Amino acid sequence: MDGLQSRGEVVVIAATNRPNDIDPAMRRGGRFDREIEVGVPDRNGRSDILHIHTRGMPLDRAMQEKGLDDLAEITHGFVGADVASLCKEAAMHALRMMMADIDFEEDIPSELIEQLIVTKKDFYEAAKNIEPSAMREVFIEIPRVGWGDIGGLDSEKQELIEIVEWPLRYPEIFEAINTDPPTGVLLFGPSGTGKTLLAKAVATESSANFISIKGPELLSKYVGESEKAIREVFRKARQASPTIVFFDEIDSIAPVRGAGSDTFVTERVVSQILTELDGLEELQDVVVIAATNRIDMVDPALLRPGRIDRLIHIPLPDKDTRSKIFEIHLEGKPVSDEVSIPWLAEATDGYSGAEIEAVCREAAMLALRGAMPERGVEADAKKIAGAVKITRRHFDQATECVRCDRFNS
Repeated sequence: MDGLQSRGEVVVIAATNRPNDIDPAMRRGGRFDREIEVGVPDRNGRSDILHIHTRGMPLDRAMQEKGLDDLAEITHGFVGADVASLCKEAAMHALRMMMADIDFEEDIPSELIEQLIVTKKDFYEAAKNIEPSAMREVFIEIPRVGWGDIGGLDSEKQELIEIVEWPLRYPEIFEAINTDPPTGVLLFGPSGTGKTLLAKAVATESSANFISIKGPELLSKYVGESEKAIREVFRKARQASPTIVFFDEIDSIAPVRGAGSDTFVTERVVSQILTELDGLEELQDVVVIAATNRIDMVDPALLRPGRIDRLIHIPLPDKDTRSKIFEIHLEGKPVSDEVSIPWLAEATDGYSGAEIEAVCREAAMLALRGAMPERGVEADAKKIAGAVKITRRHFDQATECVRCDRFNS
């Protein structure tokens, strides 16, 4: 490539998805001196690729008019090959729905072929089976948790909608008023109050990619590996934006610097997080949500404006909030008429949302235990399900049981 003899009219083109593993001598001037990054397509790019791969596909009217653009909005992190697989899988799903009417030993009638139409439902079913390549190492399946699954916390929900959902869904509005949205949010409060549940709900409602980081999993005994893991998380988040990066138990990876006598791994991790949040490279369409029940242990430098600059306190539920939580967890359960939600809310003063869920689960188990036959007798599931009734006595026992567990811990 760069010897005494000229190459003449020869151009060398190379491709890789791991450029940092190539010998640096190959990447200097005179050799591979022009590098073109083919990145993850944005919304417009995904829309163009979808139109190409669905060309000639029998789409229904809804997909032809606006369906492909709507699909491009929710396929964050999909590269071109993923979009091609999505179209192929959607066509296969539509074909599977007609398999019963097709006799493969005979010629398929033209009338049946004309009935084969790929709908929006086919594409959404296909999307469930395709993992975006740009998020493969860090992609997780988000439980379908909506705002309606969280009892109370109305003001906290509204704050999260304004901080996270608005900037990711309507970035043009923030550009029009020349305002930058907050970079990060810290949810803090007692354990079991719903901090992680709020993060799941905001990820579901905003239709953004979701990267969940459990604190200690980033720490490594090898020098530089922990910082590299942080850099990789934020690189993936930028690449597949809009993205929500959720740090659960952030006090375990970003404690106050200088307070410990370890090998300074956490201090280097804190410095790396600070650099990623507020360094020379800006976070575009990336929101950081952190959660902790020990805010006093989090490094103060992380909580200044420009980094994690919005703190939201998630308190223990009051009486009205406890009533709403009971309504959610008792829905569909065979509760006796003698049990009222106001009475349950009054009896669980000081309980967190997680403990209220535990009370409902324990009461159901106590009721089931009383309806089950003796050991060795075969149980009739339908008959037992019809006989189970959760009474006030079961809730009294469940409340005492959960309270004892809490005091013992």
